[in-house]
Amino acid sequence: MPRVAYHLHSQQLLEEAMVVYIYLYGPSTGSKAMDNIKGKVCVTGASGFLASWLVKRLLLAGYHVTGTVRDPGDDKKLAHLWKLEGAKERLQLVRANLMEEGSFDEAIKGCQGVFHTASPVIKPSSDPKAEILEPAVKGTLNVLHSCKKSRTLRRVVLTSSSSTVRARDDFDPTVPLDESSWSSVDLCEKLQIWYALSKTLAEKAAWEFCDENGIDLVTILPSFIVGPSLPPELCSTASDVLGLLKGEKEKFQWHGRMGYVHIDDVALCHILIYEHKDCHGRYICSSTVMDNDELVSLLSSHYPLLPLPQRFERLNRPYYKFNTSKLTSLGFKFKSVQEMFYDCIASLLSRAIYLQSSNDKSKTNHTQTIDSTVDNYMRPA
Repeated sequence: MPRVAYHLHSQQLLEEAMVVYIYLYGPSTGSKAMDNIKGKVCVTGASGFLASWLVKRLLLAGYHVTGTVRDPGDDKKLAHLWKLEGAKERLQLVRANLMEEGSFDEAIKGCQGVFHTASPVIKPSSDPKAEILEPAVKGTLNVLHSCKKSRTLRRVVLTSSSSTVRARDDFDPTVPLDESSWSSVDLCEKLQIWYALSKTLAEKAAWEFCDENGIDLVTILPSFIVGPSLPPELCSTASDVLGLLKGEKEKFQWHGRMGYVHIDDVALCHILIYEHKDCHGRYICSSTVMDNDELVSLLSSHYPLLPLPQRFERLNRPYYKFNTSKLTSLGFKFKSVQEMFYDCIASLLSRAIYLQSSNDKSKTNHTQTIDSTVDNYMRPA
């Protein structure tokens, strides 16, 4: 065997042996050097809103990260990732496509963990089954097929959604929803709730595949994610928040009652349930559930200068809360709604995105007063 090939083969065997050792005995039983080993993980869709923040947290925690993106050569779209602390030393970006079978093989090879955050972009469609539902399921299964081939894989963490829990009309509103609840496929189809349906079908397919193939899977179910955006372009979630802060009602009107969670909490929860050996099953990740009117009332009290909507039309939606004890029992504490919107607004201002209503022409003066509001705002304890 050529010397280079022998070296690579030996290195791979060493990595595999190390993974088995850590998994069986835990890092605390080894030497001090072993205590500091974090290993190598893969994050799919690494340039996305949540995934970028997860990559940031993984690098800060000492992991080597392989991130999959559509085009590793797109410097403009990926610049924010290369600016992260530890990126030059421990980040690798590789090409992969959710719709291409085997596309994730090389990215996942040698990794101990996979964080599957990528999902097809949900857009209005004349054929939702072909353009939304099938890609969501197929993309998830393509990643898991690559996971099945890995000899070093310890655990897969799948980013699902709290919408896989609450889109149903047969629950007791006095009992908080927990991880045992699943959204109704029939109801989602009837009401054309394509996002919730795509997430529900993809997660169910993931559980079936992993159960059949002996893959250690845990899923995290975030509610509506709020917080600073690292990518240069705002995703639909961040754009919805920006619209609300500028007085637009259309997107949030549809939300009605919604759970909210800080983006940093979601990233930290991904790492928590990956590292905690005894974690299993599904984990709802949500700080607070609020009606639209409650939310804008709270924000208006802290940001009186923002042109927030005054009231929303009340929709016929069931009252619900989430039971997040499965996560909080691990010692996790969620940031408040005040804190997640504070960080979000500060981030938008730092990017020179003016929080003015569409009817307000005094851009400079208005922005200066908002800056003053943010500077004078007291961060929650």
